[in-house]
Amino acid sequence: MKIVERAYSEGDRQALIAAGVHPVLARVLAARRIRSAAELDLDAAQLVAPQRLLNAERAAALLADALLAGKRLLVVADYDADGATACAVGVRALRLLGAACRVAAQVDYLVPNRFELGYGLSPELVELAAARRPDWLITVDQGIASVAGVERARELGMSTLITDHHLPGDELPRADAIVNPNQPGCGFPSKALAGVGVMFYVVLALRAELRARGAFRDEEPNLAALCDLVALGTVADVVPLDANNRILVAQGLRRLRAGKGQPGLNALLRIAGRAPGRASAFDLGFAAGPRLNAAGRLADMSLGIESLITDDEARAANIAQQLDELNRERRKIEAGMLDEALAAIDALGARAEGDAAPAAYSFYEPGWHQGVVGILASRLRERLHRPVLCFAPAESGGGSRANSGLLRGSGRSIPGLHLRDCLDRVAKRAPELILRFGGHAQAAGLTIRAGDFERFGELLQSAAIDMTPPEALSPVVETDGALDTAFYTLEVAQLLEAQIWGQGFPQPLFCDTFQVESQRVVGERHLKLRLVKDGRRLEAMRFGSLEPLPARMRAAYRLKVNEFNGLKGVQLDIEHVEG
Repeated sequence: MKIVERAYSEGDRQALIAAGVHPVLARVLAARRIRSAAELDLDAAQLVAPQRLLNAERAAALLADALLAGKRLLVVADYDADGATACAVGVRALRLLGAACRVAAQVDYLVPNRFELGYGLSPELVELAAARRPDWLITVDQGIASVAGVERARELGMSTLITDHHLPGDELPRADAIVNPNQPGCGFPSKALAGVGVMFYVVLALRAELRARGAFRDEEPNLAALCDLVALGTVADVVPLDANNRILVAQGLRRLRAGKGQPGLNALLRIAGRAPGRASAFDLGFAAGPRLNAAGRLADMSLGIESLITDDEARAANIAQQLDELNRERRKIEAGMLDEALAAIDALGARAEGDAAPAAYSFYEPGWHQGVVGILASRLRERLHRPVLCFAPAESGGGSRANSGLLRGSGRSIPGLHLRDCLDRVAKRAPELILRFGGHAQAAGLTIRAGDFERFGELLQSAAIDMTPPEALSPVVETDGALDTAFYTLEVAQLLEAQIWGQGFPQPLFCDTFQVESQRVVGERHLKLRLVKDGRRLEAMRFGSLEPLPARMRAAYRLKVNEFNGLKGVQLDIEHVEG
């Protein structure tokens, strides 16, 4: 593991300091290409206007017509946290807007069971939706690849609105409107919008359309009340936190901290031991998000969506308890799968290490759970520093794995290899191999036949070799350089923790050389350390590792606020040791 320092513009750093930004934060921000203090304005007024999102206004006009005419609207969701929050935003907003116009808004939702129907607006899902007799199908966080599903909806007399953020294929569905910042011809500057962000923009445009028509008979709904759900879905989907997404997350966190969060999100945070009034992006991504995702991974995401659309605090707390139990079960399943995968890696021996390691890995075990393979791929990617795809048997409509004959896989990639494009190359080289696929640069999903697993692994390896730059295969930890001991203060730690960090805008990570004065095991799997730098003793922790540290080490670490028995202090969390 090599530790390197991020480059930054000294001119940008000086400009930020001159504007009153703390010197430590100024350096960190300059390394993330922030050039002026104006870019730190996270007020809602700084959001990119909905009019710039292709077809948002057309979708708003269509929805306004449908809403005012009392049409039946069915929101068709995806089964992850982004899809669940997008669905909740859509259902809540459409019902609020309908009520404010004094129309009987007929708004419901449908989410596919991932084990029976798989991903997307499939013809089978459309058939299921048709039983509810909707006039409109509104997809959230999916649909851009649902060519056949949209055609089936047309045949059955249903109109379709696609809201999605995934990369489109060669053919777009013939929907009545498609809103997706990544579709051809869309000039929206924030291509990193999550599915929930896209839906939020659509309902903002709808409110503006209804306002222009003079349709509101009661007070205009405050859609900012939904920002906490937008923040949750954005962080949980691990999309890059560009300027626009940082604003969305910041607005959501402000509502949570002000005690104005939705009952379901508050309950998810509390069941995880996090106080909504002090919520951070980390809490959304690592406390609330996994519990919400657990419903879609092990059961039915309808449970998660219900937690986000209810206004009953007691019901929200009850559902949060169920989701927490599902998450505990998910952890047990994941731990067993990880042990099996690590055993397979050990069997590979030297091939799993160094330059001789494969350019990509694919793993499959008949007993694996298809709802957990994505998390497993992420864990293995972190250990191997290679793209990893993990497969499990796809369950048939009756819940039987053995009879389906298919494998469903989920993959995670490394910087430097666009995973969806890699799968696309495999699909072009062997057109019949991948039955369906989709995703992003860093995450993707696919379905193959069980008998094609070995062949897929060979073609994946070939494509990854062709598409991965050699330098991307060497694990490197980027840091923000050394930190003067004068800045090891509670004030600086709190200042850093108060910012919005996430994918593409990483939390500060510093590096220094320390003397290790003492180290002891605590909590069975952590090391409590006392370090010395420039004559100053520092308290530190090395979580999740029992490997003894050398007397002198170069390490990457985070400056954290440690609270114990009501007292707050500074602690260094050691993330990586060079060697």
